[in-house]
Amino acid sequence: MKVLIEVKITWIESLYFFILNLPSFSFISCVFPGSPHTELPAEEGKSLMELVLEQFEDLLVRILLLAACISFVLAWFEEGEETITAFVEPFVILLILIANAIVGVWQERNAEDAIEALKEYEPEMGKVYRQDRKTVQRIKARDIVPGDIVEIAVGDKVPADIRICSIISTTLRVDQSILTGESVSVIKHTDPVPDPRAVNQDKKNMMFSGTNIAAGKAVGVAVATGVNTEIGKIRDEMAATEQEKTPLQQKLDEFGEQLSKVISLICIAVWMINIGHFNDPVHGGSWIRGAVYYFKIAVALAVAAIPEGLPAVITTCLALGTRRMAKKNAIVRSLPSVETLGCTSVICSDKTGTLTTNQMSVCRMFVVNKVEGDSCDLSEFTITGSTYAPEGQVFHNDKPVKSSQYDALVELATICALCNDSSLDFNETKGVYEKVGESTETALTCLVEKMNAFDTEVHNLTKIDRAMACNSVIKQLMKKEFTLEFSRDRKSMSVYCTPNKSRSSMGKMFVKGAPEGVIERCTHVRVGNSKLPLTKSIKDQILATIRRLRDGADTPPRVEDMNLTETVKFAQYESDLTFVGCVGMLDPPRLEVAASIKLCRQAGIRVIMITGDNKGTAVAICRRIGIFGEEDDVEALAFTGREFDELSPAEQVDAVTNARCFARVEPSHKSKIVEILQGMDEITAMTGDGVNDAPALKKAEIGIAMGSGTAVAKSASEMVLADDNFSSIVAAVEEGRAIYNNMKQFIRYLISSNVGEVVCIFLTAALGFPEALIPVQLLWVNLVTDGLPATALGFNPPDLDIMEKPPRNAKEALISGWLFFRYLAIGYGPQVSLYQLSHFLQCAADNPDFEGLDCEVFESPYPMTMALSVLVTIEMCNALN
Repeated sequence: MKVLIEVKITWIESLYFFILNLPSFSFISCVFPGSPHTELPAEEGKSLMELVLEQFEDLLVRILLLAACISFVLAWFEEGEETITAFVEPFVILLILIANAIVGVWQERNAEDAIEALKEYEPEMGKVYRQDRKTVQRIKARDIVPGDIVEIAVGDKVPADIRICSIISTTLRVDQSILTGESVSVIKHTDPVPDPRAVNQDKKNMMFSGTNIAAGKAVGVAVATGVNTEIGKIRDEMAATEQEKTPLQQKLDEFGEQLSKVISLICIAVWMINIGHFNDPVHGGSWIRGAVYYFKIAVALAVAAIPEGLPAVITTCLALGTRRMAKKNAIVRSLPSVETLGCTSVICSDKTGTLTTNQMSVCRMFVVNKVEGDSCDLSEFTITGSTYAPEGQVFHNDKPVKSSQYDALVELATICALCNDSSLDFNETKGVYEKVGESTETALTCLVEKMNAFDTEVHNLTKIDRAMACNSVIKQLMKKEFTLEFSRDRKSMSVYCTPNKSRSSMGKMFVKGAPEGVIERCTHVRVGNSKLPLTKSIKDQILATIRRLRDGADTPPRVEDMNLTETVKFAQYESDLTFVGCVGMLDPPRLEVAASIKLCRQAGIRVIMITGDNKGTAVAICRRIGIFGEEDDVEALAFTGREFDELSPAEQVDAVTNARCFARVEPSHKSKIVEILQGMDEITAMTGDGVNDAPALKKAEIGIAMGSGTAVAKSASEMVLADDNFSSIVAAVEEGRAIYNNMKQFIRYLISSNVGEVVCIFLTAALGFPEALIPVQLLWVNLVTDGLPATALGFNPPDLDIMEKPPRNAKEALISGWLFFRYLAIGYGPQVSLYQLSHFLQCAADNPDFEGLDCEVFESPYPMTMALSVLVTIEMCNALN
């Protein structure tokens, strides 16, 4: 495979020389047809008219629209004093429909922001070698085509996917966190990657479009541009993802379809039953007037049956829920997703920053205390504090100690401070300490402050001065003369320093690096203030301790020093080193996460960690926070992206069914996992913060972006965590469950009230009684009278045991057959009460009010007013039921 890749590069390089001799850029257009202007295409989106029309696809909305149109036509032909008031009914219905359409269009417009936000990562310019020019020329990034030779330097944004041909600096580091989620910049090289299925994190010889050069300079060949780049593929995947309706929206659609069928049957039945009354004297003996009159009653029945207030009440309830969630640092962007959280059965969470603090910190370290023959005694220390704040203590055997009492710790602190380009900064606006530089180096800087190896007085310092107080003391004692940057072959970096006060003193080279890259170059070990030979058995003992640190998810860099008498040929001096000590650092889990994981388990919610980090670190963090038990066998519970790809489709389904950890994954893996979970009827919440997470965020039922994440991730999500904290997700799930319970309460109230109205109108029409309620009165009852009590029901607090129950089945009907029967029973009660209270006196045989009455009583407003008043009173009582 290595030979094949090298042949490919040779071909591209040959093509490069061919392009250099082309007479103009126009010929490149012929060689690469369609390649020029290879930028990400703008998202056309739907027109405003298309979005508006989509809002009227709901069956309930169409029935209301039809009722409004019919009412408008009938009002147009209305005669007499009621001509103007007849237009009130269609006008009110249309206002309701327009308001719903405005809300829907606004929400759909926001859904397109995610794809447009990708364009902010497109660089505007690029530097290429073209034609016969010997120097680099700047062109628009969209004009770069495959085969162009591109030059990239520190601070540049990569304009295309580029295969690195030559690195013109000591090292080349690329910040590709937006694409891969890696929190630290990646060291690049020119060597071929023999694995054809390597994930983007492992393609060390590639630079990806939209990423940033953190350090160094290089030249490479553009191999993909525009939509063919990795970021372009993400764009296509997002564009191809259809926005699914939430479980609540699906159930409301099903309920609307059922209700529309029932309404249609009842309306037709009412009109058919009264065919014999079309010629009644009250209609002037006109069959047509009678037919129109009972047609209006059928329309009124449709208006009564449809809970017009339900959309408004649901929106209000969800809006109240979003306010409560916002107080818990969960900012909801899509109202329907609030309820969806209540039936979430799987939470796929990123590790860095969500389950952990995203602040690397040194938690353990060790130095050699004494050497006896071929064995040594190691002094291990633990360090408190898991943030970048210079606050914490050093403990030895669970007792606080002063680092100044250990010569090896003083030397270790010196190396940590000098082999370092990072710093701490106190942000006065936020009131927190922040890192400046690489996170791993910042952890060492913070360690120096916690150790305070030279007993610096720090208690009376301001927070700004406190940030680098101890590091400043060390840097005043030693002057950094030269730096040997980190390289892939050495896996270490070093600095040559001389004492500031005594220029005659011998200089030292301090080395910091990965254990596997440095231990073999050590020949001595620091014990106190002396230096002893490092034997094989002592080296094995040190390596065993380092492996133990790694099993605990700590990343152990080793620090060494070397006395120098010359300042030339530094490369050969990174040998014959003296081992000083080793520090273990990690991105610590958030303190509250373990309790939240336990709460999820009680609530029947499975938590899956999905991370781009290596498998060992991911599993160790899972054990710390309770996703895995300490003794759990993780062979069938944790997979890397590569291992997942090697499984058959059936095995992948089994893996997703049981797994609780996926490591070293790519964006396609996240989307695949979500797709499999959805095929298993799971309701999935997916977290993410980078561009690479956007497709999965959009595909999942609930996409949750981090507050510190990219604009793309936030735009593709339904919810944003202001504090990037997993516990906020659990709090939002609890709120979602409470909202659904409250929704069932007010839906029960609204439907039972509407049943009473329907039965009332149906019986009065079927029995030939005067019209009890007109459509405008029914609209008032549905929107105002019923709406306010229903909204009040949305304020109910959650049940105490709400997180001790399993997630509800998202496919269960919103209103089951038995529940609908109960609604009929409850709704029949107000109807009977209305009928009896409004007609009791009038129906008495000796009622003197009947004397002199004629057919005009059918059109009198007084009985209708009495009926409306009684209906409102009874429905208020129903709200207390």
